[in-house]
Parts: sequence; structure tokens; C-alpha cells
Amino acid sequence: MSEFLDLEAQDGIRMTWNVIPGTKQDATNCVVPVSAIFTPLKPNPAIPVLPYAPLRCRMCRSILNPFSIVDFVSKIWVCPFCFQRNHFPQHYSSISENNLPAELFPQYTTVEYASTAETGPVAPPVFLFVVDTCMIEEEIGYLKSALAQAIELLPDQSLVGFITFGTYVQVHELGFGLLPKSYVFKGTKEVTKEQILDQMSFFAGKTKPTTGVIAGARDGLSTRSIARFLLPASECEFVLNSVIEELQKDPWPVPADKRSSRCTGVALSVAACLLGVCVPGSGARIMAFVGGPSTEGPGSIVSKSLSEPIRSHKDLDKGSAPLYNKAVKFYEDISKQLVNQGHVLDLFACALDQVGVAEMKVAVERTGGIVVLAESFGHSVFKDSLRRIFQSSDNDLDLSFNGIFEINCSKDVKIQGIIGPCTSLEKKGPLSSDTVIGQGNTSAWKMCGLDRKTSLCLIFDIAKKDGPESIGQSVSNQLYFQFLTYYQHHEGQMRLRATTLSRKWVAGSGGVQELIAGFDQEASAAVMARLVSFKMEAEADFDPIRWLDRALISLCSKFGDYHKETPSSFSLSPRLSIFPQFMFNLRRSQFVQVFNNSPDETAYFAMMLNRESVANAVVMIQPSLISYSFQSGPEPVLLDVTAIAADRILLLDSYFTVVIFHGITIAQWRKAGYQDQEGHEAFAQFLQAPQEEADAIIKERFPVPRLVVCDQYGSQVITILSCSFFCEFSTHYMPWKFLCISVYGIANFLLQMDKIYKFTLLSSGSNFS
Repeated sequence: MSEFLDLEAQDGIRMTWNVIPGTKQDATNCVVPVSAIFTPLKPNPAIPVLPYAPLRCRMCRSILNPFSIVDFVSKIWVCPFCFQRNHFPQHYSSISENNLPAELFPQYTTVEYASTAETGPVAPPVFLFVVDTCMIEEEIGYLKSALAQAIELLPDQSLVGFITFGTYVQVHELGFGLLPKSYVFKGTKEVTKEQILDQMSFFAGKTKPTTGVIAGARDGLSTRSIARFLLPASECEFVLNSVIEELQKDPWPVPADKRSSRCTGVALSVAACLLGVCVPGSGARIMAFVGGPSTEGPGSIVSKSLSEPIRSHKDLDKGSAPLYNKAVKFYEDISKQLVNQGHVLDLFACALDQVGVAEMKVAVERTGGIVVLAESFGHSVFKDSLRRIFQSSDNDLDLSFNGIFEINCSKDVKIQGIIGPCTSLEKKGPLSSDTVIGQGNTSAWKMCGLDRKTSLCLIFDIAKKDGPESIGQSVSNQLYFQFLTYYQHHEGQMRLRATTLSRKWVAGSGGVQELIAGFDQEASAAVMARLVSFKMEAEADFDPIRWLDRALISLCSKFGDYHKETPSSFSLSPRLSIFPQFMFNLRRSQFVQVFNNSPDETAYFAMMLNRESVANAVVMIQPSLISYSFQSGPEPVLLDVTAIAADRILLLDSYFTVVIFHGITIAQWRKAGYQDQEGHEAFAQFLQAPQEEADAIIKERFPVPRLVVCDQYGSQVITILSCSFFCEFSTHYMPWKFLCISVYGIANFLLQMDKIYKFTLLSSGSNFS
């Protein structure tokens, strides 16, 4: 596994098969598709940043890379993708074996090209805050405090806008600092760009053009009119803080049997149109802070009457959620508008009830937005996550904008699609497969927003072959992939990162051992999780449990060693031995089992899975459990009852929640205060070790997970999100979840589940020990 981690550290990629099956039939028999989890902007200090433009192949437009064949005498390079011969330009005239440009160094399979002054001025990032006011005063107070901290952390050159909404939508004019001034829109109907231009007086004092697209300073809007609503943070800090300080609950009365009149959809429509009018094509983010369900206008998810419950999974399955499809269609239209403009929608949903994350998922995911789900704006999950976005540190997000992702690969490989935060640009060509998964029918994708942790799942299709002899005639049976990521760096300038990889073809029965040696179990588990999550959403009658079981049985039938009719003879190579365990945990995870989860939670879990790296996805699928004891150092243990002991501390990481569990003896010593007494320094350090590890996990993760500290046999009630190790308890009347279950009972339950799972597989004709 270490070699796969080294490849990821260098190029940000993990592939399911690092040796590629050479025929379409071989690829099909491998069950797990040829695919990759790629992190385009994964930090690596060794990546060189080149101050000149890339050199491209004149046929396929791929970029010069270490796998190119170079004729130093004739000053010609051969493209490894299309075998086109290309002449070096004049400024490469001094090239030789001892004088190579950086992009030809063998260790620089990933390089980055920085834009020059000729490409245009540096564009400042834009942040448009859209704030819900239909909340109780306490929640508004929490939100005001968090927003005030965020404003202080904004880069001085960034442009800022502010919109509030409730029954009506108010666009605040920050450029008019003498007294508060805002433009109000009704929350019952969608707003167009033309209405924005007319009602917000963008052409006051001059004639509005009758033809052409009106957007931005280049198309006729004066910089002064734009600056009324979008101002540099350094210039509007006082006015913005005044607006935030004066925020109050929506003044319109709400009857006792009704929900608040909240026009979330119209507010986001106004925000999208305002950015489209003022800064089209420039990196901008709509940061929406929503504290409840939308009940007014387009995009509403429930009526105002409290007698009507918010849609559940059961309602969606039965088709008895009449507002759901309309809301999804509305947010699909908003997502298309935002993608065309190059803008991002971020969602901060903080409420005990659902707010419509399931409906807004399409707009957030296709624009590459961030989503944070918490129970309150006063919760650390929200406050720490919002601070992390703007706070500069070793683990900051490095928000980037306006990205375009392109793939080039050898002719025997086609692209089925991408599962992740992106949108197809519909650039169909010879590399596009007829089979589409996720965002497909293209070799280029738009990524309006991305950061250093954004990861994409690339699904490839092996072209049909007649046999091993028909494998492409590239050198040493190699095939190549090149990933190009254009993006607006967080400092403002445009950059291009190019990653070029080489893998080996194998075909026929003789290549089975090579395939096994190149199988990445963790990457395969992450890919299968994304695939099953996508299929559950896209296919109406899809049975995820049956699909996962059949896939696992087929994989083990092909690569396992066994004698027919002798189940005890079955064995798997160490390269595949953990994969069944991943599948067992995946089939009972929150990605497959939606019981006791709301549609909002299910959508949130899917969005997080679809943007995270392999390591984080594996933790989501199979939580890690670390044991701390006096007899030995920290060591990973099985999710089993045997891990619990009176003199141990357990640290559970389920990605969304981090739990520190003290054995009964440790808890009694801690309550007695031994850690504060002289002579018990070792015990104090023992208590501190899991806390430091939990802090390290929380520090590098986004959104920030919740931390739960509990004791064996403790009577306290722990609020916790669903995870693979713990069971949950909820009631019809309380939308939040409480956990108050004996850990012994949980472990016993999991053991029973394990027996049921093994019985299912055995009855299907296989044995997994």
C-alpha cells in the first residue's frame, strides 16, 4: 500500500488498477472499473511553478511531459498520446540531454504554469453573503458573531456583497455609507437579470443599451454602479459591520400554526443574477446561511402549515412530495446559470429541521461549492468551519475559482465520466465513451470552485480488443494519462497544473498476478462507494445491497484461490484481503442505509463522499478505532467488543464525528483528579495523548467534525451524527438524534450483523473468512 501512497503524494492520484487490463472483456471481468481518485490541487512543495507558457502537441493539444520522446539533434519531440512529431520553438534551441527544461525531468510528472502579465490583470475574489433572518433571536445572535469574525478575516482586496432574506429579499447597498439603504424584492416569484438592472438603477442617468449582453464593466456597466453593491473588504468593513450588527429577526408576524415565510430560492436567484450582472467570469462565491426550510416562492420544499411534515425518504419513494421535483428543477436552472457565469454556491445549513439540502445539492455540487450541516449557528461545527475558510494556516482550504479540468489519454482508453463536484462542458470527441457515468459525454469539465482537498472520481472505459496481440503498439506496452487543471489561484492569477502518468497494459490469464499486485484496495472501496451512491440517486429500482454483494462475489471468484465444493479452501491474496471488509462496512454505512436519516442528511453525506480523498472516504466507510493503554503505545484495533477495557482509552474517528471513550477505571481516576496530582504525570500524559490526536484530526479536516468525549457506563446523553460504529436512537417528535446505548450492546449488534453478512455470502456460493 505504501507505493500507492507515494504516488498520491507526488501526483495526487490513486487508481483502482495500477496495471491496466488490456481488453474490454478483461476489464469487465475485473468487476471494479478502471478508475482513479484524483486531487487536482493536492499540495506538494516539490512541484515546480514555471513562469512561461506550456508547449503543446499540434495534433492532440497535450502538453510536453517526461514521457515524450525527444530528438535533441533535430529539436523534435514525439507526443506519447498521438505519436505526432512536433518541432521545438526557438526559445528551446539550447535544449540537450544535459540541459533539460523542467517539464522533461523524470521526477516532475506534475508541473504548474503561472500566467504572465500579458494574460490580463489579477482578478480579486468576490464573496456575496446571503443571510436568512427567519430565525429566533438567539440563532441570529450566533450568526451575527460568526459573520463578524469572517468579515475580519476576509482578504483586503476581495469584493464583498450582502443580501438578507425572509418574507422579502433585501440587497444592501454597501457603497452608500451615510445611512442604511437596500433594494427589496418580493419572495413569491423568480427575479431575472433584466429586473435587477432596471430596479437597482444600474443605468441611472444614462440610456440602457437596447442590444447585446449587459454584464460587467466591459459590457456597459460603470464601475461606480457595480461598487454600490460589491466593495473591497478594506473599504466597506465599517458599513458591513453596521449592517450585521443591526440584523434582526424577520419582522413579518408568523401564526402559531404556521412556519416562517422564507424565500430561500428567490434570494439565491437574486444573488446569482447580481453576480452575473456585475462580475461575470470572475471568481465569485455565494455563501448562503440558511436556518430553516424554504416555504415561499420557487424552490420551496414544504408549505407554511405546520400540519404538513417535511418530505422524508418514504415520501420521495412513494412520489408523495409534490414540491420536491419542482424545487430540484429550479436549482438545476440556477446551477446552469452559475456555471455559465463561473460562480460558486456554498451552503451553510444550520437548523434542527431540514432546510432543503437535498434539493439544493445539484447547485452546490455542480458549482464545486462547500456544504456544512449543523444543528445551530452556535455549534462549533459551523463556527470553526466558517473560520477555517478564511483563516490562513497550514491546513487552510486555499479556495480557487473558475477551474476547467481536461483529460487526455492513450487511444485505447475512453472516458465514461466523472463523479464529483464538476459540470460537463459537453466537449464530446473520440475520448468520450458511449457509456455515461456521472458527468460524461465530454473530455472537459467546469469546476467553478475547488480547493486543495477537492477530489474527483474518474471512470475509464477500455476500448474493445480482440485479444492480447491487439494492444496498442506504444513503447513497452505503456499507456498514458494527462490531466490539465486551469484555475484562478487564491492570489488572483490564472494557473495551469499538468499531471502526466504512465501505466502498463496486461492481458490474458497470464496477467492475473500482475493485476492483483497493482490492485489498490482503499481506492477501489472509495470508487465503489461513489458508484453505489450515484446509482442510488440515478436509478429508480436500484438495489445497492444486492449490487455490492454480487460485485464482491464476482471479484473474489476471479481472484480468489479455492477448490470447488470445498469452502474452507478459499483464500485471498493480501492485496485483496481487506476489500471484503470495506464492502461489509459500506453496505451498512449511511451511504447505503438511509434508515433514520433525513433526505438532507443523505444528500450531505453523498456530497462529502464525492469530494473527499481516498483516505477520508475510507474513514467514512470504515471508521478507525485506536486504543491507548499503559501496556503499549497507541495501536489500531478492530471495531469489536474486545477493544473495550476498563484501563483503556479508545479514539473513534468516523470522519463526521470523533469520539474519545474512557474505560471505567480511567474515568474514575480522571474524576478523582489524579492527573493534577504530583507523581501522576504519566497518567496526565496518557489522558492527553488521545486528545492531541483528536485535535490533529479536527485541525486538518473540513468541515470540522464534532468532538464527543464519553465514559464507559456513563449516563450522559451524547448528541452524535450517524457513523458506522454506533447505532442511533431518534423519535418522531425530536428531529435531532440522541445516543445513549451501551457500547457492549452496540458491539454485540455488530457481531450479529457480521454473522448475517457471512451467511448471505455463503448462501450465494462463496466463503469469506
